[in-house]
Amino acid sequence: QVQLVESGGGLVQAGVSLTLSCVVSGRTFSSYNMAWFRQAPGKEREFVAAFIWSADSAYYADSAKGRFTISRDNAKNTVYLQMNSLKPEDTAVYYCAADPRRPRYYNDYGAYHYWGQGTQVTVSS
Repeated sequence: QVQLVESGGGLVQAGVSLTLSCVVSGRTFSSYNMAWFRQAPGKEREFVAAFIWSADSAYYADSAKGRFTISRDNAKNTVYLQMNSLKPEDTAVYYCAADPRRPRYYNDYGAYHYWGQGTQVTVSS
């Protein structure tokens, strides 16, 4: 059974940086496609970033480009989301997602089978 556990969220001021972590249980982490999504109150879950292992490529939502970086440490079974220059509109619950199959659309939350419980990020102005 694959389990994902996020951490690193918190209350921060606008402009600062924050790094989220997601530890994945399972022996084949290196072949999992990983993604971060977020959901703000009253809004739908939205794509933030993904790392597709077979393409060895990272993909970002327009809102994340230039500010966020997704990375992974296979030795630690961990994927990170480095978030810089945070804005109040980044406030949301951030979810880590994983799937061993390459998604047809990396930004489709339905393409990821495994999900973490989420970590709250609140950015004050």
